[in-house]
Amino acid sequence: MTINLDDMSLDDLKQLRKDVEKAIANFEKRQKAEAMKKLQAYSQQLGYPLEELITDNPKKSKKPAIPKYRHPENDALTWSGRGRKPRWLIDYLDKGGNLEGLLIR
Repeated sequence: MTINLDDMSLDDLKQLRKDVEKAIANFEKRQKAEAMKKLQAYSQQLGYPLEELITDNPKKSKKPAIPKYRHPENDALTWSGRGRKPRWLIDYLDKGGNLEGLLIR
């Protein structure tokens, strides 16, 4: 099929572009649907639902570190002892405070 673009009006060219973009999008949807069918069939052959294989995350989720130190006046401010020292801890130590005195027991 050959289309002579030189003979088309601007409106016809714009409509052709819209039609081509729509055709491409529909083609991609069909391709993805076909791929999904194949994946579902293969996962069933292996004995697993596809959703289980896709969502099964082998990574262990990191748990937040347990606080090890607590602000002397504000119990909501804590530090695990890992990473950068919080500003309140640096200020406390600069004023002569002792890290051992902030340990949570």
